[in-house]
Amino acid sequence: MVLADHLDLTFQQVQKYEKGTNRISAGRLQRIAEVLTVPIMFFYSGFEENRSKRDLDSVDVEFQFLQTGDAMRLVRAYSSIRRRGIQLELVKLTESLAGD
Repeated sequence: MVLADHLDLTFQQVQKYEKGTNRISAGRLQRIAEVLTVPIMFFYSGFEENRSKRDLDSVDVEFQFLQTGDAMRLVRAYSSIRRRGIQLELVKLTESLAGD
C-alpha cells in the first residue's frame, strides 16, 4: 500500500505489476526503484545467467542510459505521444540518426 501511495496508484494496480498481469514502463520502473531505494538493475538479478556476454553489455549500456535525466525526459515525451504512427516515425528518425 505504501508503494502504491508513493506511485500515486491503486493497490490493485501494484498487484497487477507484481503478478505480471500489466507491464511496467521504463519510467515507472525507475520511479519504483527510487521509492524502494534500489538500483534499477535490482529488478534484473538472475537475468544475466541466461544471457550471452554481448547481450549483457548491450543491456547494461541501455540501462545506464535510462538512468540519466535526458533519457527520462525522452521517455516521458515519447510516451505522451498518442498517435502510434508518429511514435513509429520518431523511432525510425532516431535509428537513422544513430546509424542503425
